[in-house]
Amino acid sequence: MFSARMFRFVLFVFSSLLVNSIVVAEHIGVNGGVIAVKLPIGATEAKFNDENQLMVRGHAIIAIPHEAEAKGHKLIVSFEDGSFQAIDFKVQSKEYEEQHITIKNQDYVTPPEETIKRRQEEAAMMRKAYARRSPATDDILPIVIPVEGQITGVFGTKRFFNGEQRNYHTGVDYAAPTGTPISAPAPGTVVVTHDMYFNGKTVVIDHGAGFISVMCHLDKIEVEKDSELKRGDVIGTVGSTGRSTGPHLHWTISLQGTKIDPEMFMQVVNGLDDSTDN
Repeated sequence: MFSARMFRFVLFVFSSLLVNSIVVAEHIGVNGGVIAVKLPIGATEAKFNDENQLMVRGHAIIAIPHEAEAKGHKLIVSFEDGSFQAIDFKVQSKEYEEQHITIKNQDYVTPPEETIKRRQEEAAMMRKAYARRSPATDDILPIVIPVEGQITGVFGTKRFFNGEQRNYHTGVDYAAPTGTPISAPAPGTVVVTHDMYFNGKTVVIDHGAGFISVMCHLDKIEVEKDSELKRGDVIGTVGSTGRSTGPHLHWTISLQGTKIDPEMFMQVVNGLDDSTDN
């Protein structure tokens, strides 16, 4: 009798653990990447690293930091009744390649002291933009490429300017002729229009729920701060302003303050089925 009671107790505890922790082996990502995790019905919130993740068509879109450790991680899913579940996923280490770039103007490699204040103000402006957490919009999909062009710089590469290592590449570069129109990849609000030291003429779009687009090196900016955009609206034209070696668009995507690979992001979220809504 005692043994049977103990068996039922152990079975109850084991079952309870299964309710609160779901291990899904196929959820595997890489540092700097993004994965979509199918959410249980009724999920209202999904957190990773204490940040609410973007929720689209019944999935949490997990933004994995470039510096994330290669190990198991947890997505914490909350429900209206106050309960939660932990969904396990794995991050595998990705080794990014090096890119060596020659810059004619050495001031863009080692900026002069008189630019310090300007660069500090611009960095603060960008931190404020990345920290935005405006309400989610219902129609962010599909995400469209802002400009057609050859990819000349991929996300995550270790960058060297005139032989000196700098930050990893935080976006994707699309080469295109000067003056080529650049479109909004999704609906959103323009939150920054500014001519920056490194990034040149820049437009920042808040798409909602911590999804931010940054468009850099424009020749012309054709929107104003607080402009409301629809998908495909022209925001400016391709240029080569700031630290640039030729006309191109640099596109950074930040999800909840984490910069991720725009090409991978489009592939993941645009592949979600309409029928997967909770």
